[in-house]
Amino acid sequence: MKPLTERILIQQGDITEMDVDAIVNAANNDLILGAGVAGAIYRKGGDTIQQECNEIGSIPLGYAAITGAGKLKTRYVIHAASMGLDGVRTTAKSLRMSTAHSLRIAAERKLQSIAFPAVGTGVSGFPLDECAQIMLSEAIEHLKGETSLESVYFVLFDARARDVFQSTWDKLRRELSTGAASA
Repeated sequence: MKPLTERILIQQGDITEMDVDAIVNAANNDLILGAGVAGAIYRKGGDTIQQECNEIGSIPLGYAAITGAGKLKTRYVIHAASMGLDGVRTTAKSLRMSTAHSLRIAAERKLQSIAFPAVGTGVSGFPLDECAQIMLSEAIEHLKGETSLESVYFVLFDARARDVFQSTWDKLRRELSTGAASA
């Protein structure tokens, strides 16, 4: 298996075009596919994803749920519920928990690759730099343990988000190489 520092990949692009085992949806806890990443997943993946979400129903903030991927290239969509449909915004705690839960679900399913967007930074308005720090730290902690995951992608919609994630990842990689990283 590749070293941890080669298993986290940052790129700019459209997460709905990723050919990985699972993509992560920046979800609300009612699992209603609305705007942003969720809307793109719904438009490209089709009605079956929302139908599966409806069967699951509401989940607690900070949790995640998995559905099929409809017409998308990926096999699964993992819905990371970092915000509430009722106006409850993403918090550091809900982002940390939903990221960790998404990674655990992927490992439980023996998936090898997963792609995350910058969860909570769209409609919910969570700060991009804090999002990058939390999500990358959770990925590092997960990959340090027993897991089937070989690759964790962070697929960012625009150059600014990609640059923030890349600079945060560069800093964390330096800390890892000196043994100073603590997530």
